[in-house]
Amino acid sequence: MASGGGNYRNGTHRNSLKGTTTTATDRPLSVNSNPSKPALKSKSLSSVGASSGLRKSGPGSPGGGAAKDHAGVPGRVRVAVRLRPRNAEELVADADFADCVELQPELKGLKLRKNNWDTDTYEFDEVLTEFASQKRVYEVVAKPVVESVLNGYNGTIMAYGQTGTGKTYTLGRLGEEDTADRGIMVRAMEDILADVSSESDSVSVSYLQLYMESLQDLLDPTNDNISIVEDPKSGDVSLPGATLVEIRDQQSFLELLQLGEAHRYAANTKLNTESSRSHAVLMVHVKRSVKGREPALSCENSNGTSMAKSLRPPLVRKGKLVVVDLAGSERIDKSGSEGHALEEAKSINRTLSALGKCINALAENSAHIPVRDSKLTRLLRDSFGGTARTSLVITIGPSPRHRGETASTIMFGQRAMKVENMLKLKEEFDYKSLARRLDIQLDKLIMEHERKQKAFEDEIERITIDARNQISEAERNYADAMEKERLKYQKEYMESINKLEEKWMMNQQKQGGEREMVSTAEEVTELEKLLSKETSLRKAAEQELNNLKSQIAQFKMSEASANSEILKLRKMLEDEAYQKEKLEGEISMLQTQLLQLSFEADETRRRLDRGGLGKVPGGLDSLISQVRPQLKNSENGEKASVAKLFEQVGLQKILSLLEAEDADVRIHAVKVVANLAAEETNQQKIVEAGGLGSLLMLLRSSDDETIHRVAAGAIANLAMNETNQELIMSQGGIGLLSNTAANAQDPQTLRMVAGAIANLCGNDKLQTKLRGEGGIKALLGMVKCGHPDVLAQVARGIANFAKCESRASTQGSKTGRSLLIEDGALPWIVQNANNDVSPIRRHVELALCHLAQHEVNAKDMISGGALWELVRISRDCAREDIRTLADRTLTSSPTFVAELRRLQIDY
Repeated sequence: MASGGGNYRNGTHRNSLKGTTTTATDRPLSVNSNPSKPALKSKSLSSVGASSGLRKSGPGSPGGGAAKDHAGVPGRVRVAVRLRPRNAEELVADADFADCVELQPELKGLKLRKNNWDTDTYEFDEVLTEFASQKRVYEVVAKPVVESVLNGYNGTIMAYGQTGTGKTYTLGRLGEEDTADRGIMVRAMEDILADVSSESDSVSVSYLQLYMESLQDLLDPTNDNISIVEDPKSGDVSLPGATLVEIRDQQSFLELLQLGEAHRYAANTKLNTESSRSHAVLMVHVKRSVKGREPALSCENSNGTSMAKSLRPPLVRKGKLVVVDLAGSERIDKSGSEGHALEEAKSINRTLSALGKCINALAENSAHIPVRDSKLTRLLRDSFGGTARTSLVITIGPSPRHRGETASTIMFGQRAMKVENMLKLKEEFDYKSLARRLDIQLDKLIMEHERKQKAFEDEIERITIDARNQISEAERNYADAMEKERLKYQKEYMESINKLEEKWMMNQQKQGGEREMVSTAEEVTELEKLLSKETSLRKAAEQELNNLKSQIAQFKMSEASANSEILKLRKMLEDEAYQKEKLEGEISMLQTQLLQLSFEADETRRRLDRGGLGKVPGGLDSLISQVRPQLKNSENGEKASVAKLFEQVGLQKILSLLEAEDADVRIHAVKVVANLAAEETNQQKIVEAGGLGSLLMLLRSSDDETIHRVAAGAIANLAMNETNQELIMSQGGIGLLSNTAANAQDPQTLRMVAGAIANLCGNDKLQTKLRGEGGIKALLGMVKCGHPDVLAQVARGIANFAKCESRASTQGSKTGRSLLIEDGALPWIVQNANNDVSPIRRHVELALCHLAQHEVNAKDMISGGALWELVRISRDCAREDIRTLADRTLTSSPTFVAELRRLQIDY
C-alpha cells in the first residue's frame, strides 16, 4: 500500500539508515521452515488451545509463552509486522509525542501504548523495524512461500494495513532508481526465473485489480468485468477471462508491472498523496516438469516393453503464487474523502470487513465461513483455510494520532495467525506432452514404414528389370549361337561333299574295272561314315537347340513366377497400408480414451480428497451423500459418458489389466475401476464382469499400498449396494479388509478400508457374520492411527452398526447385549462423545443414542460413564434431532431414570 507523505511509493525511506543496517538486516530468517516438505496433516483449531489464542498480555507479562507453542505448527498463516518511519507531516505534528508502538524484534513482539503508563504486548512470527531492508523483508516474509511454489504448492503473500503505511512499497516497488528498494513482486520473480528451466518449465502472469467490487484486468483495461469461476468439485478458483502473459526474462516482467501500475486507480487524500483505491492481485503460474521420473521415449524398438514405457505420461507440478496488495483501510473523518472518493473508501472498507469476517470465522472454527460476501474473499478462499502456504505482512505507522487504526491492524494479524491451511502438492500427469510424444513416435513409425516400403518397391523393380535383361540376353545369345552353328555345319557339309566329289572323279579317271568298283565301294563306305558323322553332329545340334529352348521356357516360367510374386507382394503392401490406417485410428482412439480416463480419475481423486478432508454431512448417511451431489453437478456434459468408454474400450479389457505384471499398469487400471465404481450406474456392470472378485484378489495378493488404497475405495463404492454387500461378505471381503487395515500405514488407506467396513455395517442381515469375521475389531484397531478422517469413518461404521442393532431389537429379532459392547467398543465411544472434530462427535452421539434405546445395554452404559454423555447430548448437542433422541431415550428407560434420581440429577 502507498506510504504517507510519499515516503514509500516511488521513493525510499526518508529516515532509514542504509549504511548502518545492511549487514544486520540482510540475514535470512526462515518463517515457513522446510517449504519443500509435503503437506502435513493440519490440527483442528480447538486442539491448539491456548497456543492459538490472542497473543496479549499486561505490562508485567511481556509476551507470555503462547507464540512458542505455535511456532512449529505446519501450514499456519505466518504473520510479520513492519513499522513505517515517521513521514514529514508526522515529524512536525507529532514532534512532542512518543511513538504509539515500541518494537521488540529480538523477542518478536511489540508494545502498543494505551496511555503514558500502560501498554499491551503482542507477539508475531517476525517483527521488522523501520530500518529493515527490502531484502530482509523478502527473505523473512516471501522467500519460503516462493520456494514452496517452485516445489508445486500454492502460495499467497499479502500486505494489510492502514492507508499510507507502506504496503505498495513493500510489495510492488520496482527499484528503478535503487535496486536495493526492489519489492517482493520483483524479487520473487527473480528467484522463480533463476530456478526454472526455459526448455521444460513455464512461468505465466496475470495482473488484476478489484475496484468497487469489479474485477478488472490491469494488462487490458478494456477487460473490466472478469468473472470468477469456482470448480464445484475441487473448490479451485480460476479467472478464465484474465490476460495470461508468459514470462521469459526479468525485463519483460518489469515492463508488465509498469503497465499494470499505470492502469491502477489512485487518489490524493489527507493521509496519503497517492493512495491506492483498489486491491491489486498478481498471479504467477509456475509449471515444472518432475526431473528423473519422466519415462524415456521409445525410438527404434517397437516391442511391447518400450511401447508400454512410452505410454507413461510425464509428471508436472503446478504452483500458483498470489501476491495481494490490499487497498488501505481508512476512516472518513481522517482521510477527508468526498464524492466519488468517499464511495471508493466505503467499497474498500466493505471488502476489508468481509475479509476480516472470514478470518474471524476460520479462527473461531465456525461452521459457516462467509466466503461469498465479497469477490476479494472468493479470490482468497484458498489462501485462508485452503491449501496454500500463506504469509501476511501487516504494516503500521508510529503516529499516536492513528493508534486506533494501528490497534485494528494488529488485531487483524493476531486473528490471522490462528488460521491453519492444509498444504497440498499440485502434481499431475502431463497428458498433452504424452500425446505430443505419441504423435512424434507415430510420425517416426510412419516414416520408417514408408521408407521400407519404398526400398522394397525399388528392390522389386530392380529384380524385375534384371530378370528381363537376363532373358533378353539369353535369347540373343541363343540365336547367335544357333546361327553360328548352322553356318559352321553347313560350311563343313559343303566342303565334305566337294571333297568327296573331287575324290570320286579322280578315282573314276585313274582306276577302272573291279579295282575301280572296289575303290568306289570303299569310297561309298567312307562317304556313308561321313554322312553318319554329319547326321550325329546334326542330332547333337538339334539336342543343344532343344536344351536352349528348354532354358528359354524355364526363363519364361521364372518370369511368370516373378510376376506372380510381385502381385502377391503388392497385395501384401496394400494389406500393410490398410493395417497402418487401422492402427493409426486405434492409436487416435486410445489417446482420446486415455485423456478421458485420466480426466475422470483426476476428478474422482479431487472429489474423494475434498470429501475426506472437508465437512462430513450430518446423520448416518453413507458415503453416497458425500459423492452424489458432486456427481449431479457434473452431469452437464463436462466429462465423457462412462457408457461410451465401455463401448470403446470394454470393461473386460480394463479388468484384465488388474492382473498385469507391470505394477504401474495395475495401479492405473485399479484407479480406472475405482473411478467407474464411483458412478452408481456402473456398479452392477463391474460386479457382473467379475470386477469385485478382481478387487478382492488385489487385496489378497498385492503388497503395494497404493493398490490397496484404491481397491479399498472401489470396494467401498460397490458396498453402497445391498446386493453387493452380501457378495462382498460371501467372498471373504471383511477378512481381507481387516488384514489390509492391520498391515496399512497410510491414513488414506485406512480411511478407504474403514469406509468400506462402515458401509457393510449398515446391512441388517450381515450383523452377526460381520462381527464374527472381525469387522468390529478391525474398526476399533484403526483408531490407533489417530487421523481425524479415519476416526470419522470408524465412528460412522459404529453408528451404522448401532442403528441396525436398535432396529433389530425394536422388531424383536435380537435379544441380549449389544455386540459393540461385547467387543469393547463402549470405552472408545464414551471417550469420543465430545470429540472436537464435528463429524466424529456427531456419529458417536448417534451411536450412544441408539445403544441406549435397548434396555439391556443400560447397566453397561451407566458403569462405562455413558449416562453423563447422554445428559450432555440432550442439553448441549447442536443438532435438534440428536438432542431430541437423547432426551426421549433418557426419559423412556427405567434404568436411566432410576440412576438419575439416585444421583439427584434434576432432569
